[in-house]
Amino acid sequence: MLRENGIQKVKLFDADYDTLKALGKSGIQVMVGIPNDMLSTFASSSKAAEKWVSQNVSHHLTTNNVLIRYVAVGNEPFLATYNGTFLRTTYPALENIQKALTKAGLQNQVKVTVPLNADVYESASTLPSGGDFRADIHDNMIRIVKLLSDNEAPFTINIYPFISLYIDPNFPVEYAFFDGGATPLNDGGTSYYNMFDANHDTLVWALQKNGFANLPIVIGEIGWPTDGDRNANIDYAQRFNQGVMARITAGRGTPMRPGPIDAYLFSLIDEDDKSIQPGNFERHWGVFRFDGQPKYSLNLGGPTGALVPAKNVSYLEKKWCIMKPNARVDDAQLAASVSYACGRGDCTCLGYGTSCGGLDARGNISYAFNSYYQKNNQMDEACKFDGLGTITRADPTVGSCVFEIAIKPYYSGASRVSFSGLKTLVLGLCMFLLTGL
Repeated sequence: MLRENGIQKVKLFDADYDTLKALGKSGIQVMVGIPNDMLSTFASSSKAAEKWVSQNVSHHLTTNNVLIRYVAVGNEPFLATYNGTFLRTTYPALENIQKALTKAGLQNQVKVTVPLNADVYESASTLPSGGDFRADIHDNMIRIVKLLSDNEAPFTINIYPFISLYIDPNFPVEYAFFDGGATPLNDGGTSYYNMFDANHDTLVWALQKNGFANLPIVIGEIGWPTDGDRNANIDYAQRFNQGVMARITAGRGTPMRPGPIDAYLFSLIDEDDKSIQPGNFERHWGVFRFDGQPKYSLNLGGPTGALVPAKNVSYLEKKWCIMKPNARVDDAQLAASVSYACGRGDCTCLGYGTSCGGLDARGNISYAFNSYYQKNNQMDEACKFDGLGTITRADPTVGSCVFEIAIKPYYSGASRVSFSGLKTLVLGLCMFLLTGL
């Protein structure tokens, strides 16, 4: 599917063996990730770092022919919401992984980086030219940037105009898009017509002020979700992501860095087990649905000019779990049943402004029941709900609110892998839009 869509680079958030092996001999370049919860181990032990590099980089390069190009050490470890949890371990872990790559003779072939959130820098003047690294992490950032510079590695930054719109109801919507009609921001005669350019160049100014004007920048994540919030919809996602692609295809950068942009588009496929702590939209970043079918038209510059769906996808039977027609919405058992179903299923499409926001109470309950039922491979027991659920063969889908049918469980060797397990294979997979690197 990646090859057929012309995707030439991918970013993984961990080093899952089967995922990496599947990418072997594919010609697809890979950024492999180290989760934040492993940083303390590598910070305190160079031997642990060497073992990880041996098992997850060297082995796949030589044995499985995986084109690993980057190791991402952590993921947004300096987020303000982490309250400094990874402040002392990120740089030492980065340093030890770099030393391990050098010891393995891979320092020219594989580069380290630290994907960071755009909150690591700020502007006192609200203009890009006022950009500098956040005061509380300034020293840490300079150490990281120096190590990257010394090893000819890139600065990786995640930029999300959607998040700005999500957290600030007064954020000008048009300023989030590349084709928007927003009033430009004037910075000493330089006009910024969209949030991405302004944010990106705030980082460029921060690097320049601290003596690293020429450090390469990679956009580690950029994208737009399609559900879970009133601004997360198909139209906005298509508009934004096609805007990203138009920029990349044209080789047009920002006022401070006018050359081609290197960017990973987040993400490949929806993930129904992803944490929704930041918001319900977190499970809906995919350009493809959970079953590998395109959500909307998008030209990635591939051979066909259109998204190519996954082939030969096998679904379970066409049956759904809904609330019994004769059950009462004021039944005392109902609240607990719905809570249970949503807690173990996925109800992020329910709510104001979402794809299923127009359902009535019975519809909401049925949607929750069906989500749990499908996630459990349509087992009869998964539609009991204290006698409140029933199985139907009449599709309950209403307008844009689709009642999903799960993919069939599949078999790998002697082991049986569930529907949710199948999706784990592509958990955290980003598409990279090649710009000539």
